[in-house]
Amino acid sequence: MTDMTGFPDHLISAVLDAAFAEDLGLAGDITTNAIIPADCASRAVIAARAPGRIAGLPIAEAAFRRLDPALEFNIAIPDGADAEAGATVAEISGNTRAMLTAERIALNFLSHLSGIATDTRAFAQAIEGTSARICCTRKTTPGLRGLEKYAVRMGGGVNHRFGLFDAVLIKDNHVAAAGGIGPAIELARRGAGHLVKIEVEVDRLEQLEEALRFNIDAALLDNMSLDELRKAVKMASGRVILEASGGMTLDTARPIAETGVDLISSGALTHSSHALDLGLDFVS
Repeated sequence: MTDMTGFPDHLISAVLDAAFAEDLGLAGDITTNAIIPADCASRAVIAARAPGRIAGLPIAEAAFRRLDPALEFNIAIPDGADAEAGATVAEISGNTRAMLTAERIALNFLSHLSGIATDTRAFAQAIEGTSARICCTRKTTPGLRGLEKYAVRMGGGVNHRFGLFDAVLIKDNHVAAAGGIGPAIELARRGAGHLVKIEVEVDRLEQLEEALRFNIDAALLDNMSLDELRKAVKMASGRVILEASGGMTLDTARPIAETGVDLISSGALTHSSHALDLGLDFVS
């Protein structure tokens, strides 16, 4: 199977288990099984119907191989590379039933992840030349977070935390419940291990000033104006990582990056990306 840059095989298996159970139910592919002989073999290509950044070929390959372990899957345009409209992304040869039955599952994952990678690439290109990086969030499809964050990396972005377990992010409601920024940070530092990073969300410069008095690693600057972001960068003076967030668009990304922040995070990368149009075409 194609390398997935550290993506665990067991997570691929888990999402494919769910996808095949949903699609095949108790009877399997009744259309294909009725029409296609069991020993029929075919060749096909996965083609890009629109230009975009490719991501998800390993899980597409795994979907086909689940039904035909001997299937040949030759990649023409790998994950992390760009495809023009009409380009062949991969060539497939193997059992015809397996191809037809796995087709929609494979393309659903590949189109979805490629859409995320394509949108991420657009943001990364928009801020190219600045010191900022585009970053995703936890606003992901339940069960697909690892895959979607992988797609962000293939688009040239970086990943935020993967869940509630791997980093502390103190948000406004945590602050309200704890009775202030200071108490929230102190409680988090006592409760988290020494290797755990702590980030605090602030929406006013006074909150940032207070947070910087404590031992934090990053500050999330929520919906701040460009002038506020520039002041925040000056205030922090490189002591902590600064992440700008809130309603990011391709038009606003570069001006925000030019303020000097380290990260620009966007939930839209994963929750609102449009699927890239990819199709499976049989060839003679």
